Amino acid sequence: MGQQNNMMEQFAAYGHAIVAMAGTAIFGLFLSPLSAMRKSALGLAPGCQPEADYSSSVYRWHRAYLNLSETTGFFVACVAAAILAGASPFWVNLFASIFFVSRLVLAFVHIKGIGKPDMSVRSFTYVAGWLMCILLALMAIFAVL
Repeated sequence: MGQQNNMMEQFAAYGHAIVAMAGTAIFGLFLSPLSAMRKSALGLAPGCQPEADYSSSVYRWHRAYLNLSETTGFFVACVAAAILAGASPFWVNLFASIFFVSRLVLAFVHIKGIGKPDMSVRSFTYVAGWLMCILLALMAIFAVL
């Protein structure tokens, strides 16, 4: 029990980052069936992609889910590396929280069809989360070196 408490204390400083990772996972777990139900309503078989057409709400839901899925692994790896390397909890928590919020905003932007397919609010929101992952990874590397 004492060892478990010691471990919990070590990770307590990274609470926001841990919540951001869990929140990202939960968000993806909700987006997956919501996207799938919309594709199914079009008669698409499981695993099929809708036609690439941003005017289609089904395609936008699909892209929101894929964008989250495509970045979640990198995000978790960067956050875990930063935590395990002992990088500054303040910055790890901040960058992880910004990533999570950026993915919520990106999903909203996709689903509502806000902006053009590229070089608009959609692209800039994606890059914000991407940049947080880069910063987290660099913090992990510099903390170890």
